[in-house]
Amino acid sequence: MFETLELYTLQQYWWAIISLLAGLLVFLMFVQGGQTLIYTLGKTDTERSMIVNTLGRKWELTFTTLVTFGGAFFASFPLFYSTSFGGAYWVWMAILFAFIIQAISYEFRTKPANFLGKRTYETFLFINGAVGTILIGTAVGTFFNGSMFSVDKTNLTNIYDSAISRWETPYHGLEAVLNLHNVALGLAVFFLARVLGILYIVNSINDDNIFQRSRKQMIYNAVPFLIFFLYFIIHLFLKQGFALNPDSGEIYMAKYKYFHNLIQMPVVLVLFIVGVGGVLAGMANFLFCRGIKGIWAAGAGTVLTVFSLMLIAGLNNTAYYPSVYNLQHSLTIRNSSSSHYTLSAMSYVSLFIPVVIAYIYFAWKAINKKQVDKADIEDDSAHLY
Repeated sequence: MFETLELYTLQQYWWAIISLLAGLLVFLMFVQGGQTLIYTLGKTDTERSMIVNTLGRKWELTFTTLVTFGGAFFASFPLFYSTSFGGAYWVWMAILFAFIIQAISYEFRTKPANFLGKRTYETFLFINGAVGTILIGTAVGTFFNGSMFSVDKTNLTNIYDSAISRWETPYHGLEAVLNLHNVALGLAVFFLARVLGILYIVNSINDDNIFQRSRKQMIYNAVPFLIFFLYFIIHLFLKQGFALNPDSGEIYMAKYKYFHNLIQMPVVLVLFIVGVGGVLAGMANFLFCRGIKGIWAAGAGTVLTVFSLMLIAGLNNTAYYPSVYNLQHSLTIRNSSSSHYTLSAMSYVSLFIPVVIAYIYFAWKAINKKQVDKADIEDDSAHLY
């Protein structure tokens, strides 16, 4: 079936899968957002333990999705993987370190003879929540604003230096934080993660004090999220974009490129509008209706919004990883993908994605069947993070 499809069709198919994984990853960052609120929502040790333990039920989903996202990117678009992960390695190393200390924190926070103390590991969780979300958002911002790298495939013939990609600054990705548009997306992801974290916590914890504090914190986080998100979107739709001439392979700057992408792909436009509406509906459900089910609308909206933004970054003849060092070295889904055979073989494996999503859904429902309360934390026989 897949082997009969054209290479470009397979490249588009795999970019859609990458985009979907990106949307799921950002949604699951409610764990990271919740970790930054441990001391804001929890004022006693028991309250903080309730927050940590309800988040602890889901932290592995975020980590696994991040690994899957990276693995899928490597398998389908290996030139991006070698260029970004091999060149902008300080950014990716910082992200990796943030997730390592998260795993350590959940494992050792309540272990006997914990000489570092709970507060140390809770600080690690805050660092993971802040650094992980901001840097991932900032890194994705370079998909729209470009990075300083060069690509020369003829280097493969050089015995002494066969590296195809080179990073053209000594900062190896850290220079992305000097671009306000990149940082705006990073901060939008950070505050969105906190909003989603609040919605998840009130949905999974039965405690009036945490609920009341969450309403105030929702306002404090929803407002900056909307400010940074609107700035990013407005600037994105008004800026020049990195366009590809499919006939010549030339990369050129096109006015309003990303806005035109959205208009020229009406299905993506509808998904974007529905996604943004879902996020707003989830926040409104909690703020104005005092509901605890807003995580579902906001979560689905997050997936659709990020999915749409990733699609306009790579489809419709757009360079998804632009080089501002040399425009013609920019990466597109056409010039950076795996072979037709590899993409075809991988596509059969991708048919199991709905099964995985269904497993996550039913596992989620089973784990969250009962809200966490103080009795669960005080139960000596319970497994606590």
